[in-house]
Amino acid sequence: MENTAGSNPQSNGFTEKLKSWLSWSWTYVCFIWFGMVLIMIYVLWSPLKLQETLASASVFLNTLTPKFYVALTGTSSLISGLILIFEWWYFRKYGTSFIEQVSVSHLRPLLGGVESSSATGLFTSINGETEPRPSVSECKVWRNPLNLFRGAEYNRYTWVTGKEPLTYYDMNLSAQDHQTFFTGDTPQLRPEDAVMQKAWRERNPQARIRAAYQALEMNQDCAAAYVLLAEEEATTITEAERLFRKALSIAGKDINLLVYIKRRLAMCARKLGRVKEAVKMMRDLMKEFPLLGMLNIHENLLEALLELQAYADVQAVLAKYDDISLPKSATICYTSALLKARAVSDKYVAHHPKPTAYLRCACAHFVSFPVRFSPEAASRRGLSSAEMNAVEAIHRAVEFNPHVPKYLLEMKSLILPPEHILKRGDSEAVAYAFFHLQHWKRAEGALNLLHCTWEGTFRLIPYPLEKGHLFYPYPGCTETADRELLPSFHEVSVYPKKELPFFILFTAGLCSFTAMLAMLTHQFPELMGVFAKAVSTSTTGSYSLPLLY
Repeated sequence: MENTAGSNPQSNGFTEKLKSWLSWSWTYVCFIWFGMVLIMIYVLWSPLKLQETLASASVFLNTLTPKFYVALTGTSSLISGLILIFEWWYFRKYGTSFIEQVSVSHLRPLLGGVESSSATGLFTSINGETEPRPSVSECKVWRNPLNLFRGAEYNRYTWVTGKEPLTYYDMNLSAQDHQTFFTGDTPQLRPEDAVMQKAWRERNPQARIRAAYQALEMNQDCAAAYVLLAEEEATTITEAERLFRKALSIAGKDINLLVYIKRRLAMCARKLGRVKEAVKMMRDLMKEFPLLGMLNIHENLLEALLELQAYADVQAVLAKYDDISLPKSATICYTSALLKARAVSDKYVAHHPKPTAYLRCACAHFVSFPVRFSPEAASRRGLSSAEMNAVEAIHRAVEFNPHVPKYLLEMKSLILPPEHILKRGDSEAVAYAFFHLQHWKRAEGALNLLHCTWEGTFRLIPYPLEKGHLFYPYPGCTETADRELLPSFHEVSVYPKKELPFFILFTAGLCSFTAMLAMLTHQFPELMGVFAKAVSTSTTGSYSLPLLY
């Protein structure tokens, strides 16, 4: 062991020296190499009869028929077209160029360069101080607090469309959550608990349901089995609620089970139209278990209160949870913006015959400046302090998650939300808009205000990956995680919008150019043959003249 450990530093040191030598030689000695090649050609010009070789090559090129050039250009166009198709597919699927990725991953380290996709770095904070950039590992995936029921909702979508709304990665995360949540604190696993642990890991839904019934055969009071049946087998919300009530009656004092079941019962009541009952259950749950804020039960409460149009209660919940020390979410930021936009839109809907035109004009004044407004500057252009607060709240929400407005404004189609979301990502935007679009539509004028102000946010953050305005820089890992969480038939929203890689543009130009040459050669063989011979003659002459001189 000691010898092995001692040999590793030596091999690593030798590798580093080799890489540094290659980098040095590539950077500083390339001109010497080029000169040596020219000298070698000059010295070997007569012994190798290079002049005769060039002359014979010129004769060979002059004897080629136009059909050869058609085949040559056609083959080049075909190969570059295939490369273009592959590059485009790879870019659409993974968001990067395959050739660039290979170059950065393998060639640049060999030549002594620094990889640009490092996990950590530095960015400038709002105060101008240098802080560590969040690493890729900080793109944490969270449980969706309003996730749907698999049997009663997700499966119905599959039956109608034939598409799977959940990815395997998402379901695997849910299985890990269930294993940890329901059997993680058990000091000694009972036989039925071992069966349920295996049941959560099953990929086939029918296998999970059979395992739940097997656990019930071992013990009729296995609450986790009823939870699985309520989630997976129940085809209606009413049936799921019945099974959850049965699980609650036998849950005992298991805190994890109690919290999960009571929360799902509150969600069942909300879906069945008993919204006031759902609000009471959520409030009681938050009072009974105040330390479980990580479960984000307040987001369920906010959505139910918005359904009741109890805006004063919504504001009270926001005052408690929209704190600088607590992690933000799209629900917190956009609900705050909705309340402020609703107050402004209500006022102008009531007192102005054309509120939309007025708001568009006022907001155009506001977003035409690249910096945040003072109340004096806003009032001079027709915006009151309430209007300014509403627009600033929208800018704050859009900076936190820039994907949401396209779903709220119905510029992108919605899908069923995943069971896990990535904060500030497209998955969170889908989950928020799926449940809250109706509340924005109910507040007349709020969507109009959002429509004419949300794009002004991007003037405040011209380089979102390097420096934020009110939040940390936008994480660059959201696209990769969202592609794992969202189904393949959904077009993932990417921010900031990526430009096409150089190699895609290069192969597109090469394919078009060679295809044009092939077509011209096929249509005008004599003219293109004369042109090709002239080019080949001038090329060989340009190579030979300097050497002869």
